[in-house]
Amino acid sequence: MSDKFPADKDWEEAERRAQVIAELPVRLTQGNVDWAMRQLNVSRSTLFRLVKQFREDGRTSALLRDTRGPKPGMQPLDPAVEAIVSHHFRVFYATRRKPTRTRFWREIAADCQAQGLAPPSIRRLGRWLEGHDQAKLMARREGKDKAERRHLATPGGLTADSPLDIVQIDHTKADVTVVDPVTRRPLGRPTLTVAIDVNTRMVLGFHLSLEPPSLLAVALCLTHAVMDKSHWLTARGISTDWAAQGIPNAIYVDNGAEFHARAFERACSEYQIDLRHRPPGTPRYGGHIERLIGTMMGAIHLLPGSHFSNIFERGDLDAEAEAVMTLGELETWLTLEITGSYHPRVHSALEKSPSAAWGAQADETKPRMPVDLRQFLVDFLPSEQRVLQRDGLHLFHIRYWADELRWLMGRESRKFTLKYDPRDLSRIFVLTENGIIEARPADLTRPAITLWEHRAARRALREAGRRSVDEELIFRTIEAQRELVDSAERQTKAIRRHQARRAHLAPLPMIDVTPDAAARDALPAPEGEGSPFLSHPGFKVEEWYDDD
Repeated sequence: MSDKFPADKDWEEAERRAQVIAELPVRLTQGNVDWAMRQLNVSRSTLFRLVKQFREDGRTSALLRDTRGPKPGMQPLDPAVEAIVSHHFRVFYATRRKPTRTRFWREIAADCQAQGLAPPSIRRLGRWLEGHDQAKLMARREGKDKAERRHLATPGGLTADSPLDIVQIDHTKADVTVVDPVTRRPLGRPTLTVAIDVNTRMVLGFHLSLEPPSLLAVALCLTHAVMDKSHWLTARGISTDWAAQGIPNAIYVDNGAEFHARAFERACSEYQIDLRHRPPGTPRYGGHIERLIGTMMGAIHLLPGSHFSNIFERGDLDAEAEAVMTLGELETWLTLEITGSYHPRVHSALEKSPSAAWGAQADETKPRMPVDLRQFLVDFLPSEQRVLQRDGLHLFHIRYWADELRWLMGRESRKFTLKYDPRDLSRIFVLTENGIIEARPADLTRPAITLWEHRAARRALREAGRRSVDEELIFRTIEAQRELVDSAERQTKAIRRHQARRAHLAPLPMIDVTPDAAARDALPAPEGEGSPFLSHPGFKVEEWYDDD
């Protein structure tokens, strides 16, 4: 991905290129080449270059134009012309009269000429219209019912022809309390983020966390859904099979803030994932994922520490006193429930099991896989835009530096996209044209901290009346807060949750995970918050955790 978000017009062109090239077969015929050249209006050599770039990288951004600056014919509309276009769009085009695009252009051209302005071309006007929400536009021109039938899922009408055509993702508060792995004291109810394939009803992946729903949870769940999970299962001592993997063609989500984050929308576009949001107040549009969550919660109610679904079922049961499972143990239990009970069981709507439905089409439909799974996760992490200053990059009042940044010093005026993992601010990922640069705090003596600790420290400083916040003060405050937490004789639930949030920051031994199967199988099962991604053998653990 580029070092900053490309202009919308450039991105639209890259998306168009990706759509055309994605339709080409592996072995190109002369007819395929001629068709693609006409669609993209490029020469034969340029087409083969684009195909090679896209197939090697697998992401839409590989097809962005190399030229800098505004592209001919792609400049934004003059403000006066924009005002005329917007007026006629509102009172004329987006109405039940349903005028044609040509008639829309004529009305605009007439007003532009009357005011001595150059009217936009009908092609430019078409690109302007494509930037609007097509579902809302159709609702205004042809009615809500027709728009929903075309653009939205209807009750009983959300169907997928093949695996990974439609994937639904949602969060829920698990109806069970988990305990600290050391003290075995209750920590609270974790958040479960889960993804289901609509065609086969296979659970593609999930993520458990003590934090509320967030973009990070979505990123980790989606990465787990996409990756080959065989080694992930082996690391947890699970012998069942979990064949589901691959990049979805479309994702259906609700209207949570994390699903509307620009980083999430752009990452979906990067991997040619069609992102669809349910209309507000219509839970029926997420029927498949809601039924799956209900099934999972029904199984969880059998566990000690369950809160059940309501107070009538719970009665006088003290769920926290009954709780015995850690977050990692609950993750393993859920995996066994999914792979050993839910997947092999006959689904009433399919009249076969989800695993059989997936297996029957696995040979016919080869899933799309990311070229670089680590890059895939980073692309979905939350992001911020920052200018590279002479002393480095400043994020969350922390100064970050990497030796590779010195080669970008001539571009101080340009903003770079910084990706970060809220669970560990000891490193950030700088997106550049040549790949990812991993930057660390310029002061390497700084301890690893979480974003939650950082925010708590800033709140404490604000309450103390300090307006100017500096990096040294933030870290001193966090150290003082950690000492207070560690020395508390009687831990409250809030403090235990605070400790659990930073438990994964403890230094881990350096493990070089290689494709060598014998060496890989000898690795001990990882401990921590149960992130599906961090234990995947395709990555070097030290890349994420070691500070050496």
